[in-house]
Amino acid sequence: MTLSALLVFAGAYLAVLIMPGPGVTALVARVLAHGLPGTPAFIAGFVGGALAWFTLAATGMALLATVLAPVFIVVRYAGAAYLVFLAWKLWRAAPRAAALTDPAADGRGRLFLLGLAINLGNPKVILFFLALLPTVVDLSTLTPLGFAELAGLVTLIASSVLGTYALVAARARRLLTTPRAQRLVNRGSAVVVAGAAASITLR
Repeated sequence: MTLSALLVFAGAYLAVLIMPGPGVTALVARVLAHGLPGTPAFIAGFVGGALAWFTLAATGMALLATVLAPVFIVVRYAGAAYLVFLAWKLWRAAPRAAALTDPAADGRGRLFLLGLAINLGNPKVILFFLALLPTVVDLSTLTPLGFAELAGLVTLIASSVLGTYALVAARARRLLTTPRAQRLVNRGSAVVVAGAAASITLR
């Protein structure tokens, strides 16, 4: 692909991601309460969801995505249900409890699946890849090299945006040292995560 086409795609995708959606919201809330451990697994799942939608769009399988719509609805509600469970855990968590700082507190596999489910069921992501992507990229002339270039950009941009949000949240978390402040963060994060679950189910 030409450099200009790649830059147009990168700019469009960055604009979609930089505005916080359910994935960013859930990640930031978790980092504020748990710290950075487990973050790479969540981001990997998020990227996997983005690549799945990109592949469906780029290979002309939008019709298949429509046929599988009921499956993605189930995935969306499963992700929302798990977010509600995490919100409940955060609300009840003691300040800086050991379980919250353990890298395996939520399980890397579960965090990967959570990131995957949130992105597979996020209407904003679906709209971008199935409706807006064809207006940014001429999919009829997309070569295997072009596909790889765009997939690389999806991975790089999604990882960078979520990683940046996570690092900023981790820095903010270090400023919260008193048990009262930590408890407020835990409960505030619980509310935010529950809100993310609601936004997923109501869209």
